[in-house]
Amino acid sequence: MATIDSISEQAQAAAFRRLVRHLQHRTDAQNVDLMGLAGFCRNCLGDWLGEAAGVSKDEGREAVYGMPYAQWKAEHQQPATPDQIAKMEQSVAKNRSDDEALDEALDDSFPASDPPAITEPR
Repeated sequence: MATIDSISEQAQAAAFRRLVRHLQHRTDAQNVDLMGLAGFCRNCLGDWLGEAAGVSKDEGREAVYGMPYAQWKAEHQQPATPDQIAKMEQSVAKNRSDDEALDEALDDSFPASDPPAITEPR
């Protein structure tokens, strides 16, 4: 059985780049909705990338967004509805588990320092 650790880093990196490009293309997929469904968003990916690469969160986010985060927010982020925020909070609560592997993967970087779409776009 294949596991993430048994797949080459080159293949993992290619899949990550494909995911990032997909998210750059799908600007209609709001971060708050990603958080509500999956418990992570573009900010999280950018923060994790920054941490792994030894660069700032801003640099990691810019790589994920394909532009400075503030620019993406101004151009694409919609105000979050109370329902979206409630779903996001329920989803993020599931990330806090007794799963040691998840705890180690998320470490202190989760949730992302700037929750998605809670504030009005600039």
